[in-house]
Amino acid sequence: MKLLILNGPNLNMLGIREPEIYGKQSYRDLEDYIRTEAKGLGCEVEIRQSNHEGDLVDWIQQAYGKFDGIVINPAAYTHTSVAILDALKAVRLPAVEVHLSDIDTREPFRRISYAGLACRKTFQGHGFAGYRMAMEFLISAVR
Repeated sequence: MKLLILNGPNLNMLGIREPEIYGKQSYRDLEDYIRTEAKGLGCEVEIRQSNHEGDLVDWIQQAYGKFDGIVINPAAYTHTSVAILDALKAVRLPAVEVHLSDIDTREPFRRISYAGLACRKTFQGHGFAGYRMAMEFLISAVR
């Protein structure tokens, strides 16, 4: 099982950006967490982060035929990017959306998820653990 883990804009600022919402752990801590959990689940992961929408779209398209599923935290692009939605729909790989915070309890504009329309499930408000939940879900769904 090979999963692509995609993280959108500002996630590279974890630990610095609004720690009262996103926590004090760094992006490096998140990467380490994901790799450790993936190893325990018996799957291979490739983790990427970009602040640029086009990078995320390119990586989703390049995942076709190379990965078994996608875990995506589109971050701010969740609420704005039809391009990411269309890319996820185009490759038709099983995808799961993750958000560190619970977007349904935040500002009204954050409650809209375009990317989520192409995902089988969304895990939100579980912090780093949401990534493990997403990987577990995909492993079960694909097998």
